[in-house]
Amino acid sequence: MESAFQVDLRGVVDLLSRHLYSSPRVYVRELLQNAVDAITARQAADPGAPARIDLEIAPGGPLRVHDTGIGLTEQEVHTLLATIGRSSKRDELGFARHEFLGQFGIGLLSGFLVADAIEVVTRSATGGPTVRWTGFADGRYRVEQASEERAEPGTTVTLSPRADAGEWVGERTVTELATLYGSLLPVEVHVAGRRISGDGPPWTARHATPDARRAALTAYGAEAFGFSAFDVVDLNVPEAGLTGVAFILPTPANPAVRSSHRVYLKRMLLAEGTEGLLPEWAFFARCVVDAGELRPTASREALYDDDLLEHTRDALGTSLRAWLVTLAETDPARLRAFLRLHHLGVKALALHDDDMLRLVDRWLEFETSDGPMTLAQFRVRHPQGRYTSGVDEFRQLSGVAGAQGVGLVNAGYVYDSEILSRLPRLDPEIRLRPLDPAELATRLAPVDPHTELSARPFLVAAAGALDALGCEVVLREFDPASLPALYLTSRAAQHQAELREAREDSDGLWADVLGAIENVVAADRPRLVLNHRNPLVRRIVTLPDASLAATAVEALYGMALLHGRHPLRAADTASLNRSFLGLLDWAVLGKE
Repeated sequence: MESAFQVDLRGVVDLLSRHLYSSPRVYVRELLQNAVDAITARQAADPGAPARIDLEIAPGGPLRVHDTGIGLTEQEVHTLLATIGRSSKRDELGFARHEFLGQFGIGLLSGFLVADAIEVVTRSATGGPTVRWTGFADGRYRVEQASEERAEPGTTVTLSPRADAGEWVGERTVTELATLYGSLLPVEVHVAGRRISGDGPPWTARHATPDARRAALTAYGAEAFGFSAFDVVDLNVPEAGLTGVAFILPTPANPAVRSSHRVYLKRMLLAEGTEGLLPEWAFFARCVVDAGELRPTASREALYDDDLLEHTRDALGTSLRAWLVTLAETDPARLRAFLRLHHLGVKALALHDDDMLRLVDRWLEFETSDGPMTLAQFRVRHPQGRYTSGVDEFRQLSGVAGAQGVGLVNAGYVYDSEILSRLPRLDPEIRLRPLDPAELATRLAPVDPHTELSARPFLVAAAGALDALGCEVVLREFDPASLPALYLTSRAAQHQAELREAREDSDGLWADVLGAIENVVAADRPRLVLNHRNPLVRRIVTLPDASLAATAVEALYGMALLHGRHPLRAADTASLNRSFLGLLDWAVLGKE
């Protein structure tokens, strides 16, 4: 047996009017939307028909919205106003008609956010008497012929506010909301006799010069977003019927914070904080756009995420990318200023865009062992340059590498390593390889044979002190002379150390598996490189007491680990403590 659903109208009205919308303020937008659509419908049949909306506010009394739209007949009132979800703005197949703002037939219900009763007085442009429809929040409605005929076709909506909603229909609030939502509407909107719309989007206004237009848009952006834009970029996506402008932030932006934009649909404000309009990498821009083809959600407070929105997002990203390329070609100084502010966004784009990769290579400065410079400049100086993928590693090795003639780039910041690895896409001859710290040891000059022979007893004692820590000791001469010791470990040695640490922390079965893997990895121990050019090291090498020499080497080992910001194992910490106490004990005994 089939039965029809039983609908609690009071519950449906409460659901739609109190839970669909995020705030009572949207009722002004919905009233304006219905009025604009009624005017659009009338002008489709009569292009010369007036196009005006008046919001009349009585102190402490009702709000009336008058429009010169097409109006409704009594039959249309019964069909459209009393059936939730039924809309005249759809075609015979049920699809939303392109020329109208509303689609879902529920906009009038937003009036129940501020009133318990809504009165609609309407006269159809197609003929018939003036009709009054009164709807109540409990689901009841009444239709009757109005006692007074309207002189012209159109509709008047009257809201008598509830006692707790009086602030929402005050003159100041209604004026602010009508200006916010309807300032770009293509019809004249008047609030309490003051015109607040009809001039169109500011990016379509004519100006005497490009500089005057840019100044006007910059002022508009400051009013909309609260900042004076670094630059203004025109946006145009014909497939979405979208035009607008992007305002480039004049200060660094946080890439973790999602950008929000002001979006209009057919000149009606959708939302001030719309997300997902731009690609994620474009966090340095804020947009104001008007679109005719993008779809809103039922509450008209967000965009429907479909293929068209995805295409629009890509197209807007392409516009911003083209602006950057043009800036590089026409105003390099301004591009450098932009990159100082928003290098993260450009780096993110360079990961999958070769033109942006060229821009980064040519214009963006990186930290190098020779000071800040672009990658292109660095390669001229160091055709066989290297890079480190960690900031700490760069700080430890840059001075030593630079003194040995090895150019080093700091690629320890976000996206840097990926960008350097993609450079051969621009030119296969580009050779910037990651630096293996063990490779640097081969660049350090050995001491002369006589010095090495005389230091043999010390090196034996030093090797014995660090053997349990898995580290070798070598004596070299290198600059800067102020650095007494350098801890160098190869990638293979790091991998082996990680395996050993994981094996020590694992249960029996997993420890056996890791032990088997560790045995396969070739032995490649870290090195503590002592700098014979350092005065302290030269004195330590000549110490006659082998025990004291071993303690001093342990201290140098701990200092080198701390200087290079290497992680300290329990054995390393114990060694550092032991050497400190040993040297302190030796110093006290020496004083006695």
